[in-house]
Amino acid sequence: MPGPTCCGGAHARMSAAHTMRKTTATALDDKGVHTRLVADHLDHSRVPMAQDVYLARKTVTWEAADALEDLLDNQSAPKTGINPG
Repeated sequence: MPGPTCCGGAHARMSAAHTMRKTTATALDDKGVHTRLVADHLDHSRVPMAQDVYLARKTVTWEAADALEDLLDNQSAPKTGINPG
């Protein structure tokens, strides 16, 4: 039994469009397409929009977490070119 609709099914059409865009973005990402190109394909002027909405990139990756942990374990600051004094 189909779910309720409103506005002549506009909500269902919007949901389907979002799902299709997310599926497309995920497929392109899985194939290694650069995020800028995914954003362009979705007609987003801002890459973070594509990342946040369609690629779920709001989470920290293990690679980044491991790098920070290694940095803290070694207690060495990254080279910034600034002389502390």
